[in-house]
Amino acid sequence: MVIRDWRLPRVSAALIFGASLGLAGAIFQNVTRNALGSPDVIGLDAGAYTGALVAITVLSGTSVQLAVGSVAGGLLAAAVIYVLSLKAGISGMRLVVIGIAVNAILMAVNSWIELRAELEVAIAASGWSAGSLNGVDWDEVRLPFLIIGGLMLALLGLSHAMHQAALGDELATTSGVSLNRLRPLIVLVGVGCTATVTAVAGPIVFIALAAPQIGRRLAGAAGVPLLPAALTGAVLLLAADLVAQLLLAPVALPVGVVTTAIGGCYLIWLLAKEVRRP
Repeated sequence: MVIRDWRLPRVSAALIFGASLGLAGAIFQNVTRNALGSPDVIGLDAGAYTGALVAITVLSGTSVQLAVGSVAGGLLAAAVIYVLSLKAGISGMRLVVIGIAVNAILMAVNSWIELRAELEVAIAASGWSAGSLNGVDWDEVRLPFLIIGGLMLALLGLSHAMHQAALGDELATTSGVSLNRLRPLIVLVGVGCTATVTAVAGPIVFIALAAPQIGRRLAGAAGVPLLPAALTGAVLLLAADLVAQLLLAPVALPVGVVTTAIGGCYLIWLLAKEVRRP
């Protein structure tokens, strides 16, 4: 009973959500052509959290409202980043820089919403914002699993376009791939992968940033490492959740605390590597 109703849902959530975040990271690193182009860095996580916060503080905060709010917030953040980047001509680094700025603004907005909310609501929102798999059960994850499965199938159909995009817009165009038409669909799938996880577990950082890079190195894969990113993301989140449960046992930490600590170190290493590159 304990294994079926408590441990198995949590392990399944860690694996499926980790795979979803790994795929989201691969998508946005492909779109921006930058290792820093993950949803937690460029503001999509923060946008999804803003939408969820509105659902919690303004509405009753049901699971459906959280899901809709998270997706709407993530899409709005993506639209703002895209429009601001479009004015000066889209490039990977410009998207990342604008995304970091939008992320900072949204984090300030989120703090303001939490401060203006009633105490009980603010405490609930603050705890959820840490990113946690504590208390996850089958009823809570059944619909997200179906949504993520559908997004994975959609991504499978778009994988050829992503591989062509990795070679550059000109080569993709000569191969008959219309990136201007397909790129918004790819971004939509990436936002869905991120927002679905955020709606259930809160914002979980680092996985989307690191999984594609680690997966590519482990598999020695060229192009867009979709399968390695998904598998690596699943293993990373499962391992991080195990650490979160055992580190201060019997108190279970939110898994987001562990991924944030590891992610900060990884980001410093990644930035140092980029600086040393000639």
